[in-house]
Amino acid sequence: MGPVPSIAVLGAGPAGLTSAMLLGRRKIPAVVLEAGGQVGGIAKTVEHHGFRFDLGGHRFYTKIPAVQRLWERALGDDFVVRPRLSRIYYRGEYFAYPLRAEDVVRRLGLAETLRCTASYLRALVRRNGRPVTFEDWVSARFGKRLYNAFFRDYTEKVWGVPGSEIRSEWAAQRIRNLSYWNALTSTLRIRRNHVVSLIEQFHYPILGPGQMWEAFAAEARAGGVEIVLGARATRIVHDGRRVTSVTADGPHGLVDYPVDGIVSSISLADLVSSLDPPPPSDVVEAARRLRYRDLIVVGLVSSEPEPFSDNWVYLHDPGIRAGRVQNFGAWSAGMTRPGFSCLGVEYFSFRGDDLWSLSDSDLVGLAQAELASIGLIDPSRVVDGIAIRVPSAYPMYVGDYEDAVATIRDHLATIGGLQTVGRNGLHRYNNQDHSMWTAILGTLNLLDDAGHDVWSVNADEIYLEEGPTFALVAEPDVRAPA
Repeated sequence: MGPVPSIAVLGAGPAGLTSAMLLGRRKIPAVVLEAGGQVGGIAKTVEHHGFRFDLGGHRFYTKIPAVQRLWERALGDDFVVRPRLSRIYYRGEYFAYPLRAEDVVRRLGLAETLRCTASYLRALVRRNGRPVTFEDWVSARFGKRLYNAFFRDYTEKVWGVPGSEIRSEWAAQRIRNLSYWNALTSTLRIRRNHVVSLIEQFHYPILGPGQMWEAFAAEARAGGVEIVLGARATRIVHDGRRVTSVTADGPHGLVDYPVDGIVSSISLADLVSSLDPPPPSDVVEAARRLRYRDLIVVGLVSSEPEPFSDNWVYLHDPGIRAGRVQNFGAWSAGMTRPGFSCLGVEYFSFRGDDLWSLSDSDLVGLAQAELASIGLIDPSRVVDGIAIRVPSAYPMYVGDYEDAVATIRDHLATIGGLQTVGRNGLHRYNNQDHSMWTAILGTLNLLDDAGHDVWSVNADEIYLEEGPTFALVAEPDVRAPA
């Protein structure tokens, strides 16, 4: 065997910590560089005065056996099964989600429902070729009328651009098999197929998702992996053939780490800008074209023990700026304190816009007023609040992002020892199990020269909440060799 490599892992979210855990099990000298002050990335849990807030609601559900075993092993009895209940608020009405035909009829009225059905049938007749945009994709499966009613405003709220500018790959990846026909036939009991992405129960850590990633971090440290918080990778040095070192700006200033390999879960844009020597101009320009959507989570604490029973409610109504509200007591009693509830109100933003620029107190006031206006809370019972800003939370599927990613990917393939993984590392809106799986495969590529294609994970429009066990490759042995 050759010398044991030294590996730097960039980012301590689900992907980075999965890589770190595997490195620790293999007893590989490694360091994790995390720019934030807490592990977990966007899946961390924020604690405020004894209440816990999840940054978006992170369900733990997978068809990847290796990932399921890792979760169960990490938390044991603290990894509990929870039921799912969610609704859509739209124009003063609450609709069950997933959509049920009888609910749509009751809420929209028979005449409007017939118009939606006619719109769906027209779309069915006209459907041909592969849809290019999100609007094309959803309209083909629901009809233009239901797209306008339930999807258009919400999609524009979430992404900040019209559905006609979002690429269809996002819809195909996130809501595959969801259609008006599936909803109608399921309601009429003509078929019993469940809709992909709409699971009825899921696992969740008692103290929120951050508990899982703290456990992963603890195992990585026990295996000898160093995790440095507040350390942002600013420079990745390579000799044209292979990476040689990483420079991080952290608690002790600029520190150089000689490396034989890098597992990067930071954004492709940041990765490209850190390369030294820098890439060709077309690669730099491609990185500049990648866009990201920012997230603001406003945490509200109420003396109402259960203001509503849902895990979360989608706020499709264009009169409400919030996009979704999480009821964390319905996720786990460990997220709140007896006699109180804690809610997470999600606002989607771009850094520097009017929402992002509001003060914390103004954001708390806005969330409180909006939820009160639709009857979800009694504003007089709100006793505390916090605003949490999450930059670059979601990679955007807009413009020519696919060409830009391909250009970057081709260049990175020329630099040995550099493996990108995870949501931002692949610029793909993966779920956390897929992000973990890419980290396992990518780390095995560095350690064993395994040759796994991490870019193929979830690229074929498979969303693994239904369907056969995921088996792109044989399940790897993530344990240390005997």
